[in-house]
Amino acid sequence: MIRLVILLSTLLGNYAYCQTIWHSAIARHRQGPRNLHGREHGWSAPIRQERQGRNDMTTTAARENIGFIGLGLMGHGIAKNIVDKGYPLTFLGRKNRKPAEDLHGRGAKEVATSREVAAASDIVFICVTGSREVEAIIRSPGGLKEGLKKGSVVVDCSTSDPTSTVALAAELNALGVDYVDAPLSRTPKEAWEGTLDAMVGAPDAVFARLKPVIETWAGRIVHIGDTGDGHRMKLLNNFISLGYAAIYSEALALAQKVGISPPRFDSVIRNGRMDCGFYQTFMRWTLEGDRDAHKFSIANAFKDLTYLESMAGAAGIANPLGNATKNSFATAFAAGPADQYVPMLATHVGKLNGVDLMPSKDGVKQKI
Repeated sequence: MIRLVILLSTLLGNYAYCQTIWHSAIARHRQGPRNLHGREHGWSAPIRQERQGRNDMTTTAARENIGFIGLGLMGHGIAKNIVDKGYPLTFLGRKNRKPAEDLHGRGAKEVATSREVAAASDIVFICVTGSREVEAIIRSPGGLKEGLKKGSVVVDCSTSDPTSTVALAAELNALGVDYVDAPLSRTPKEAWEGTLDAMVGAPDAVFARLKPVIETWAGRIVHIGDTGDGHRMKLLNNFISLGYAAIYSEALALAQKVGISPPRFDSVIRNGRMDCGFYQTFMRWTLEGDRDAHKFSIANAFKDLTYLESMAGAAGIANPLGNATKNSFATAFAAGPADQYVPMLATHVGKLNGVDLMPSKDGVKQKI
C-alpha cells in the first residue's frame, strides 16, 4: 500500500512538471524565439517593429491631411508618393494638366487657390522655384496665410534664400503655425521613386511630426538643425555640385583645345578617384547627347548661386570660388534658352573658347 502511494505521488508530480514545461513553451512561442541569453532572435524583433511601423504610419496618415503646391519636375513625384502611401492629399493645380490628372487618378483632391489648400490641410508642402514664389504663395491674396489653422505646418522644399525663410517663419509663428525648410537633393527620377535626399531645418518636436510624411518620398533624411538651416545647407550642397559642373566644363573645353576628346578625358576620370555620381550624370550630355540626364535647369543653378553669394555676404566671408561659379552659369543663362540643363554648361564654355562640345545622338548633332 505504501509503495502504491509513493508511485501515485511520483506520477502526479511528473504530470504537473510536464504541464509547467508545456505552458512555458506555449508562452515562449507566442513571444517569439529567444537565444540562450533570453533575448529575441534576429527575425522576431524586426517583424514586430515593421508591424508597429505600419500601425504608426496608418495612425499618422489618418490624423494628418496633407496639402501640396508645386507640381513641377520634383513636386509631382513627391506628391504622388504622399498620396500613394496613404495620406489624404489636396493640391493646387497648374497649367500643365498631366500631373493634376495623374493625382486625380490616385485619389487626390484639386482646389483652385492656395488658401483652399491651407484650409483643407494640417501640413502643407511647397515645392517651387525659390523665395519669390514661396512668398507670393503665402502672402498674396488668396494665399496660404488666409487659410492656415493654428497648429498647422508649412514645409518649403524649394531652394530658397535663408533670410526669407527665417522671416516667413517668424511671420507664421505669430499665427501659431510652424514653418520648416526641407530642401531636396537628387533628381526627378528619385522624386518619382521616393528616394530623394532631404535636409530638414525644424525644431525637434516638429521634425518628429513631419518625419513619417517625409519618409514617403525621401530615402535619406537629415535633420540638419532649426528652421533656416535646411536652406543654408542646401546652398552649400549646391555650391559644391555646381562648382564641380563649372570645373568639369572648363576641363572639357581645355582638354578638347589641346587635342584630348571628351571620350578620352572620360576614360581617365571614370572609375578613378575623381569619379562620382554627379560626374556620371553630368557627362551623359557631352558623351551621349542625353538631355534628360540631369534635369536641373541652368536658370535655377544661377538663382541658387546668387542666394549663396547673399548668404556669404551676410556672413562676412569672401567667396571667390562661389562667385566664379556663379559667373560661369550667369553667362550660360544669358545665352539661353530657358529650358537648358546644368550639363549643357560644358557646351557653353566650349563655345566661348572656340571649342565645339556639342554632342551627337544617333548620328545627329544636338542643339540647345
